[in-house]
Amino acid sequence: MTNKFRLLFIYIVFSSIWIVVTDNIIVYLNLPKEILIVFQNIKGFIFVLITSCFIYYLVLKKEAYESEKEENNKLTILINSMVDFVNFKDGNGKWIEANDFALKLFQLEGIDFRGKTDSELAQFTDFYGDALRYCEISDEQAWKHGKPSRYIEEIPMPDGTLKTFDTIKIPSFHENGERKELVVMGRDVTEKVFAEKKLAESEQKYKSLFEFNPELVYMVDIQGRLTNANDHFYRYTGNELDSYLYKSILPIISEKDRPKVLRAFLEVIHTNKPWINEEIEIVTKENVKKVLRCTAVPMIINDEIVGAIGYATDITKEKETEELLRKTEKLSVVGELAASVAHEIRNPLTSIKGFIQMIQSTQMKTENELYYKIMLDELERINIIASELLVLAKPQQIQFQVKDINMILTDVKSLLESEANLHGVTLKVETDVHLPKIECEPNQLKQLFINLIKNSIEASAKNITISVSIFDVQSICLIFTDDGCGIEEERVKHLGEPFYSMKEKGTGLGLTVSYRIAEFHNGEIKFSSKINHGTIVKVILPIKR
Repeated sequence: MTNKFRLLFIYIVFSSIWIVVTDNIIVYLNLPKEILIVFQNIKGFIFVLITSCFIYYLVLKKEAYESEKEENNKLTILINSMVDFVNFKDGNGKWIEANDFALKLFQLEGIDFRGKTDSELAQFTDFYGDALRYCEISDEQAWKHGKPSRYIEEIPMPDGTLKTFDTIKIPSFHENGERKELVVMGRDVTEKVFAEKKLAESEQKYKSLFEFNPELVYMVDIQGRLTNANDHFYRYTGNELDSYLYKSILPIISEKDRPKVLRAFLEVIHTNKPWINEEIEIVTKENVKKVLRCTAVPMIINDEIVGAIGYATDITKEKETEELLRKTEKLSVVGELAASVAHEIRNPLTSIKGFIQMIQSTQMKTENELYYKIMLDELERINIIASELLVLAKPQQIQFQVKDINMILTDVKSLLESEANLHGVTLKVETDVHLPKIECEPNQLKQLFINLIKNSIEASAKNITISVSIFDVQSICLIFTDDGCGIEEERVKHLGEPFYSMKEKGTGLGLTVSYRIAEFHNGEIKFSSKINHGTIVKVILPIKR
């Protein structure tokens, strides 16, 4: 029996009893007519009053019922239209309401779920029995937490896959603290979690490729500003990355290569053409030049070029090695050629020189003295060149001796002082008596020092200073300083190459011989020069070979 008919039945029973009882009381009391009329009126008024209250209650109840029904319908439509599962439970964990998604998820379609707990509903679905029983455990945690709680839960599917749900449980309590209701909502985030996992894997691969790449990886935006680079940026340039972020990198690049880099960047950005294996020169924070082999490709996001990404490899050592191999190959060829040529020309040279000297001592001596002198000088020049060629030949057995470098420098000064004075050059040698003796071949070192001093004299120097000091524990350093015309930077790197000379009558063998002598002694020669400011040459020699 519904509430409506129940109320109607109660009303009929109450009315009947009221009429019968009141009428019988009137008869029983045998009241006078005047009082009987008053009593009848009061009885009727009370009946009307009670009936009015009853009818008013019925109307309100009906409106409330209809309103509640309408709200319930709205709630049902709302929760069933949601892509999340929604579940309402009372304070004892019994299901009050659930949407179609939740019923379908747990295979409870067609089951009268209201008033049943998760454990009781678990009996209706073998596959999700454990999942429903676990819900009671997580519900209890939410009740204890006392406020909205969030959980990531995995629910198995019949096809063997797992669905991941982002679940929110919201408990509510009565004023006395007793449990009132628990609202459970869960959203399927399986695809989102999968996408996040893939994104995390992709980011990890990108991070590994970017940060742990053995080469410099860099990114620039469409304005040519550096947006990111790995740690090799500091190793290659000596500059902190922060100091160049969102700034142009052109200041790092050598001036001669800046136009090339700018053209290449514009090609990458505007024509979508990659820039592959181009060599550029950069200048580090310590003003050291390095050569990088660079590649850059367009960086495209949403079919739009937003910048360029590329990598660079430091090939400075590779270029130096190539240059060294080139010089070594050239020296090897020159050495082989020098050995044969020197031996071949020295014997006829000796004969020619002897005959000229013999003719010079005859009666024609006075008439052709100038010619004899020129011929002898040129023959001596040929002899010197032959000697230098022999030095360039295969290394010879050299007898090293322990000598005082100060004495060798003093001897060199004595040999060249008159020539220096003739050219108006002041030759100054600063010795150090505390220097240790070194293992060397003194005649070769003399030739090395003479070559360097003569180069300074021929470079129009007016002051030449030679100083010597301890370079480190195992080496000494000789510094030759002059105020001559200087050497162009581009030519400095070619010094020491066979037959490379800037002098009109130079053979290009003097510095080649000097480098070879330094090499024989396991030492090195370093040039630094500026046009019109002179040249500084450092000769570093080991104390013990």
